[in-house]
Amino acid sequence: MSTTQDISSTTESAHEDPTVRALITRQAVDAGNDVYLVAPESNQTLTYAQLLQRAREIAGHLDTLGLGKGDTVSLMLGNGAATAELILGVMYAGCVCAPLNTAAGAAQLGYVLDHSRASVVFVSPEFEALLADALEIAGREVRIIVTDVDRGPDWPAHDTTDSALPTLTQNDDAMLMYTSGTTGKPKGVLLTHANVLSGARNVAGAHALRKEDCGLCVLPLCHINAQIVSLLGILVSGGTMVLPHGFSVRRFWGWVTDHRCTWFSVVPTIIAYLLHEHTELDTRTRTALQAVRFGRSASAPLPPALHEQFESRFGIPIVETMGITEAAAQILTNPLPPAPCRIGSPGLPYGNEVIIANGEGIEIGPNNQGEILVRGPNVMRAYLRDPQATAAAIDSGGWLRTGDLGHKDDDGFVFVTGRLKELIIKGGENISPREIDDALFSHPAVVEAGALGVPDDDLGEDVAACVVVRDDMPVDEQELIEHCRKLTGGFKAPRTILFMHELPKGPTGKVLRHELAKFFTGNDAETPTKT
Repeated sequence: MSTTQDISSTTESAHEDPTVRALITRQAVDAGNDVYLVAPESNQTLTYAQLLQRAREIAGHLDTLGLGKGDTVSLMLGNGAATAELILGVMYAGCVCAPLNTAAGAAQLGYVLDHSRASVVFVSPEFEALLADALEIAGREVRIIVTDVDRGPDWPAHDTTDSALPTLTQNDDAMLMYTSGTTGKPKGVLLTHANVLSGARNVAGAHALRKEDCGLCVLPLCHINAQIVSLLGILVSGGTMVLPHGFSVRRFWGWVTDHRCTWFSVVPTIIAYLLHEHTELDTRTRTALQAVRFGRSASAPLPPALHEQFESRFGIPIVETMGITEAAAQILTNPLPPAPCRIGSPGLPYGNEVIIANGEGIEIGPNNQGEILVRGPNVMRAYLRDPQATAAAIDSGGWLRTGDLGHKDDDGFVFVTGRLKELIIKGGENISPREIDDALFSHPAVVEAGALGVPDDDLGEDVAACVVVRDDMPVDEQELIEHCRKLTGGFKAPRTILFMHELPKGPTGKVLRHELAKFFTGNDAETPTKT
C-alpha cells in the first residue's frame, strides 16, 4: 500500500487560496451567514461575514498605528473570540502574527520580544505585570494595547474605513512561532501564508472536515496546534469552531452536547483527565456523543492504554496524529474510521512526505530506527535571523529534521520511539522514555507519567519517573516499579518513582522532562510529592 495518504480527498471547499486574507474574503462571500465561531462563556457568535468585517477593522487600526507589511505583532492573550479575531486579522493585514506563551516566564519572553522586534503587543490585563518584566529584560519599548479576550482591544479612536491594504502573496510571512528553548535560546519559526494554509488544508483533508462539522477547541491559541488545526483548519472547511476560554474536565462534555460538536482536538493529558473523571455521563450526553465523528490527539504521544480505554468508555474513535511547529502542525495522521489505524502510531503522512533516515540523512527501510524527516509545502521558510540553525534543520533536498526518533512498519505507519535529546543511555544501552511512560499509563491508577534519565555513577544514567495517580486508587512506588518490570524488563524499569500533584507541562499539556530532572537533585524536602 502507499505510505502517503491520498491528498485528493481534500474537502471541496478547500480551494487553493494563496493567502489567509484571500481565504477569509472567499468564505465571507461563499458562506457569509454561516457561523464560524462560538464563544460559550460570553455567548458570542461570529459569522464568516462578520469575521471579514472584523479583519478589515483590525487591519485598519494596525495601519493607523503605523504598522506595515511584514511588521511583527505579538499577543499575550488567553483564548477568546477577540483573540481568534486578532490572530486572523493580523495576518489579513499583512503583518506577522507572533502569539506568545505566557507560561514561558519573563526571561524567555524578554528574549523573544527583543529577537522578534515586535512593534505592538496585545496583552490581557492579567499579563500586564509579566509583560512589564519581560520588556525590562528586553530593554526596548513597544506599543502596548490592553485587550479583553472577549470584547477586544482598547483601541485608540480612529476612522479606519479608508485604510489601504498591502499586496500579499503566498510567499509572504504570516506567522512567527518560537520553539520552547529547552536546550538554549528559543528559535523563531517563520511560516508563510503558503505554509500555514498548507497545514490547514492537510488537517481539513485528512479529517474530511465539512461545513456541517463543528469542532471544539480547548487548546491554547498561543500554540501552533490550535492555530492551524482549529482556527485555520475550520476556516478552510467552512465549519464552526466552539472556543471556550480553556479546558475544563467538568464542562467538556457539556460543550460537546450543547453545541452539537462533531469532533474535538485535544492532547493526551486531557484524554487522561476525561478518562479518570468519576462522574458518569447522563443519557442526553451519551446520545449526543453518537454524533461525534472522532477526537483528535496530538502534541505528545498517546499511550496505547489511554487510547483503548477512552474509546471503550466513550465510544468515540481517537485519531492520533503528530505535528511540529516547523511544519505548520500536522505531518502524520491515522486515517478516519473505518479505515485501519495503528494504536501507538501517529499514522501516515498526509499532504507531505515523511521518511526515516540514518545519521547521514539517507532513507532506511521498514522496521529500522532513525530520525523522522519531513518535506512539503507546509515546512517553514526559515528560522528568523538564524541561517546556521536553518541550514542545520533543512538539508539541500528540502528535508526538515524533526529531532524525533522512530521507525515505519511494513505498511508505512510511523511509530515514534522518542526524542534524540531525551534518550536515556543506561550502561551504553539506549532507552526511550516513551516506553516507560506507556508501561506506567497501563496501570489503572496512573493519570500522568513522565520518565527520564538521572545521573548514575556506575551506569552513566538510570531510569526514573514522576507520576500523578488517582485519589481513589492507592498505589505505592514498589507496586509501580514491579508493574513496569513485567512490561519492560528489569533493566528498563524505573529505579525511582516520585508521586506528584501535577507534572510540569507546556501549553498543550506535553510533559516537560527537563523540568522533572530538577526533582532528582537529592533534596527530597523540596520534591512536590502527592499525599
